Amino acid sequence: MPRIRLHEQPRYEFQYELTVQVGHLNYAAHLGHDSIVSIAHEARIHMFRSLGVIETNLGDDRTGIIIGDLAATYAAEGHLFDKLLVESHIGEMGRSNFRVFQRLTRDGALVALVETGTIAFDYQKRSIVPIPESFRKAVKDYAEKSASGPIP
Repeated sequence: MPRIRLHEQPRYEFQYELTVQVGHLNYAAHLGHDSIVSIAHEARIHMFRSLGVIETNLGDDRTGIIIGDLAATYAAEGHLFDKLLVESHIGEMGRSNFRVFQRLTRDGALVALVETGTIAFDYQKRSIVPIPESFRKAVKDYAEKSASGPIP
């Protein structure tokens, strides 16, 4: 059976750490596939916070996001109390969309890769809109700062 093939990115500017909780486990007592999606979402919210935006306001007081697609590939199990590092990168920015690439690791070992197609959306107009320039600038500025070393 052919598998989806996601690839690690050369850089991940954002980092978020968490501990696997009992609610993240499935009936086989390891990290469930649905929890990978929830963890990726949680990390994305923290990444946006680092940029000074939220999912319902990308910096212009009217543009939020919707998810167009999401893919995940799994490389290892996660277990209760494991410390996970979720690294995120925003890339492939188009006129109205961008991709969020995420790598989940435990002690440096790959657990999963997640890739999300994200679309700029005006919830009042109920339509896809261009990505606000303020968001583009925030992403660019953050990437430039992280290239010169850790961000406090």
